[in-house]
Amino acid sequence: MRRHARRLWASGLLALTLGAGLVVHLLLPDSQITDIAGDALYTVAVYLAVVIVAPRLAPLVVAAIALVWCLGVELFQLTGLPGEWAAAFPPIVLVFGTVFDARDLFVYAVTVALALGIDAVVTGRSRRLAGSGTIG
Repeated sequence: MRRHARRLWASGLLALTLGAGLVVHLLLPDSQITDIAGDALYTVAVYLAVVIVAPRLAPLVVAAIALVWCLGVELFQLTGLPGEWAAAFPPIVLVFGTVFDARDLFVYAVTVALALGIDAVVTGRSRRLAGSGTIG
């Protein structure tokens, strides 16, 4: 997939992901399911943001960056700072969360793996299609 097309697709998908995340966060009752859904949507948003910023990166590299970011944010919650910041400015919870939850680490890893698989299939398929019209 060409860099411009990949960036456009990622931008559209990010808008949808952010919308879904806001619905989960603001409109649905707080439960384990909505917490997991929110974590998964956050992970997908991070993955897509990396694609938008650096569309030439291979899916595996994008996945590694997204996973490191998500794990770093979760571990940062152990400092207590995100909770303090959220008390002063509630929207920051959408980026940094509030409290550490070990389950989130698993959700991030699974979601990144799924995003990687989808991205690799889409990127690989578009590369094959683009290469099929060339004269060798």
